[in-house]
Amino acid sequence: MSNQFWALSQMGLAPGRLKNVPGQTFFKMLGTGRSGFSTRPDWGVYALLQTWHDEGDATHFLDSHTIMCAFRERASEHLTLFMRPLRSHGKWDGRNPFVASPTGASTGPVAVLTRATIRKRYLYRFWKYVPSAQRPLVSMPGLLYSKGVGETPFIDMATFSLWENAEAMESYAYGTDAHKVAIRKTRELGWYREELFARFLPYRAVGSWADIPDLGLFREGPDSKGQGI
Repeated sequence: MSNQFWALSQMGLAPGRLKNVPGQTFFKMLGTGRSGFSTRPDWGVYALLQTWHDEGDATHFLDSHTIMCAFRERASEHLTLFMRPLRSHGKWDGRNPFVASPTGASTGPVAVLTRATIRKRYLYRFWKYVPSAQRPLVSMPGLLYSKGVGETPFIDMATFSLWENAEAMESYAYGTDAHKVAIRKTRELGWYREELFARFLPYRAVGSWADIPDLGLFREGPDSKGQGI
């Protein structure tokens, strides 16, 4: 339990130590909840999202920075996922931090980050509709993992999901009635003050996470080499 309290405290303390990391171009400390947008916190799981000038800067930070060493020492399990942005539109804190890669379309697993800042006057209406909009997500074919993440409870929310391929992800995003209605309501009612949608190519992973299956495509263990897709 003491490690959970420590992790929660880092939501306020860690950003000050992360502001001037060499090579880092953007970062967010994120709490988590259940799958999808969620009001129920998961006190045992936290995320650090970062973008970098190059992978060497990222690797140096992950291997040697004191805050990462502290995270690993206190965590029972951790996973670092390396991803290249394939497509991104919208803004986060007034800008789009994800520069699309010329890699092109992915034929393997894809990751998706959807985030939004909800207008305060629409909070009740938004959260009232969320359960029905996300109900199809948990049973969608091709969904490998989904987690609600966010900066500020109820207001600055996001969903990170990992899919077998782009077709499976698009079947949920554009093929389920509940999600299509949610998209339409978002446009008609203007629920969000700011929003961003980004699609990524996962190509390397370090560590382990029991909830994410080992696909054998991009995972990297202690005694193996990372493999690109």
